[in-house]
Amino acid sequence: MAHNIVMPALEMAQENGKLLSWRKKEGEAVAKGEPLLEIETDKAVVEIESPAEGILAGVKAHEGDVIPVGQTIAWIVMPGEKPPAETQPSGTGRRMDTKAASAAPAAAAKTSSAPVSSTARISPKARRLAKEHGIDLSGVRGTGSDGEILAEDIMALVASPGSSTQAAVSGTVETMSSIARLMAERTTQSWTTVPHFFVVREIDAGAANEAREKLGSSIEKAQGVRVTHTDILVGLAARVLVKHPRLNASWTGEEIRFNPEVNIGIAMAVSDGVVAAVIPGAQAKNLGEIAALRQELTERARSNKLRPTDIAGATFTISNLGMYKVDAFSAIINPPQAAILAVGRITDRVVPVDGKPGIRPMMTMTLSSDHRVVDGARAASFLNDLADALQDPGKWLG
Repeated sequence: MAHNIVMPALEMAQENGKLLSWRKKEGEAVAKGEPLLEIETDKAVVEIESPAEGILAGVKAHEGDVIPVGQTIAWIVMPGEKPPAETQPSGTGRRMDTKAASAAPAAAAKTSSAPVSSTARISPKARRLAKEHGIDLSGVRGTGSDGEILAEDIMALVASPGSSTQAAVSGTVETMSSIARLMAERTTQSWTTVPHFFVVREIDAGAANEAREKLGSSIEKAQGVRVTHTDILVGLAARVLVKHPRLNASWTGEEIRFNPEVNIGIAMAVSDGVVAAVIPGAQAKNLGEIAALRQELTERARSNKLRPTDIAGATFTISNLGMYKVDAFSAIINPPQAAILAVGRITDRVVPVDGKPGIRPMMTMTLSSDHRVVDGARAASFLNDLADALQDPGKWLG
């Protein structure tokens, strides 16, 4: 039986993905679970595995193509089998322009680069971006299916030389990748629509240092994996979140959804932005499992080989900039998550020790919370419990 290969959706807001490369040529055999193609979404560059064993056939998309989510781009067939006959593509679910009253002219259907007409489809994101940048859609050529105008078309117009939306300044202009551009768009949307508030706590990291040395040493000998402070934070935060379900919940737009699992996203810097690789079910994983998976995800992120499952489903995020010698910072929430924890470096500071000045390794943590889901008391309670857990990590993780 033939299996279709479609452009996957990693989140609700995703409209399309860019095909970067095929790992197999049409007509070649492929095993189930073997890397089949590489795509770029607004989150990261990810590998897509083959859903079945067979022969790659009926390839409809090529490198560089921007493809709507859910559209079939190829088939996996059995030897001697032919891919199903091409059928009329289904609608994307996006509304037509308000002036639309009849089917698009046949001439417009023959090209994907025709100027927009009164019947052209426009993605919601493209419409919003056009409004923000003051772009007249009547002069925009759509590159989507049947001439549909996509967000990429608007952003390409904004970045084009001579665009009135570009700043009239001398010097060079950096062309942003789709990941970096959409990351900027999403953080702007989060900051302007989510009611953020922040609670800050300075914590003595001495016990965390000792736990990393003691527990990490045995894990490294047994598994060959180096334990980091981020691994310890992931393990502790996940366990504490079980006691504070509001911090692990999601805002749906109308109500609060409580998530059954604690899936911790770890913010990772890559060449053209930041991705949040996910440790699923972190509340049930031991420190060695967390460290091994975090190392694996880091390697895949740096080599642009993340898979869709690697970056999907996070319910809480940790962003640690301690390795960059940052003392403290505030992070922007990743909707629909309700909170994100920003962690600074561990550094020696003069603090009260038994009523006298002393030097201790201190760390600053800043919790950003969505006030629609979490109030100040709940945020403070979570941060206090996490601080307590950091005073005895072995009790929670040993």
